[in-house]
Order: sequence, then C-alpha cells, then structure tokens
Amino acid sequence: MKQLALDLGLAPSPSLAQFHAGPNAAALQHLRLMLASAAPVPTYLWGEAGSGKTHLLQAVRAELQERGASVGWLAADSATAPDFDARWTAVLLDDVHSYDSAQQAVAFNWFINALHPASGSPRWVLAAGALPPADLPLREDLRSRLGWGHVFQLQPLGEADCRAVLRAQAAARGIRLSDEVLDFMLQRFSRDLGSLMQLLDALDAFALRTQRAVTIPLLKTMLEAL
Repeated sequence: MKQLALDLGLAPSPSLAQFHAGPNAAALQHLRLMLASAAPVPTYLWGEAGSGKTHLLQAVRAELQERGASVGWLAADSATAPDFDARWTAVLLDDVHSYDSAQQAVAFNWFINALHPASGSPRWVLAAGALPPADLPLREDLRSRLGWGHVFQLQPLGEADCRAVLRAQAAARGIRLSDEVLDFMLQRFSRDLGSLMQLLDALDAFALRTQRAVTIPLLKTMLEAL
C-alpha cells in the first residue's frame, strides 16, 4: 500500500498577488483596476495554453468571493450552468473557444443579463479563450460581444520568468528547487507554465509520499513510476 501524502505542501490558491506578470503586466493592472471600478468594462483575455488565463479568472473569482460577492462561473468542463443570478457581481467565462452549443447559449444569456440587468448597475463580464474574438468558433452574437470591451493577448513567460515562478511556487509548498532540478525540468519538458506547474504538483506529491527530497533522481523515479 502506498503511503498517503499528508495534507501539507498543497498548491496555493490562485491569486493576483502570486501571478508573475512578466510581459502581461498591462493585463494584470487592468484586472486590478476593474476590480476597484464601480463600472467595470467587459474584458477578454486570450493566449495559448499555459499563458495564465485560467489562473487570472480563478484569482478574480477568489478575490471577489473574499469580499463577500457572488459570481457566475462557466468553463468548458462545467457539467451544468445555473440561470443568471441577479445577485452576481461578475460573470466569468473560461475556455470559451471550447464551448458547445448549450454553453454558448448560457454564455450569451449571462452576457446580456450582466450588461443589461433587470435591476442595479451592469455586472462585469470577464472571459478567456485561446483565440482572439474574431477567430472564435462561436455563434456570431456571442463571438462579437466578447470583443466589445478591452481585449488583452497574454504572452507565455520566458525561461527566466518560468524559473522565478517555479521557485516561488515550490517555496510556497515548502520545497526547494535546485538549479540542477530546474535545468532538468526546463530542458526535458514543455516550457508552457501550465505543464510545468502540473509537473511541480506531481513532484511535490511524490516527494511527500516517498519522504524524499526533491532531486533529479527523485524526478526520474517518479517519471518511471507513471
């Protein structure tokens, strides 16, 4: 029987404070401004996998919920979606490029109700996808509306930024990544940050289960066991 990992070293919840902006500083600053605005403008983030889109949406959701606000959340892997709730402060739409027809109908309904609510001021719509609005494979009325407000393209982080993020995330879990381990990870695996974070999560859990320090031999052993 494998030893169960203790509830230690868990990945920190996404937050704006821990987002390493790199070339995406303008997008991060915009989100902070919208969170402080009484009349936030619809915002769309797009970029390739690992550029930080989902992290930012989850971070915005967490910050709003910490303030006691409720939000609508719809992602491509959402099993169900509720009707628009007038109590929501914002509507967050993730991975819109992968929405099926039913999800597109929900997203359009939420968008219209958010910008033109039956009562109160407009709600913020924050969406993210892999493509710019004009190229999204969505119904025209939804596709066009996603480009109504501010649009930001997120750029993947360079190697130096990836190293800084991995070190910081590892430190938050209570583990130290040596230069040798970082070199191994960056030279042999996909450099998109999403994949590297999944690798770090797996390595963290494996180190806890085996009660061993994070080293290249440990990483190799984990990969052989997969």
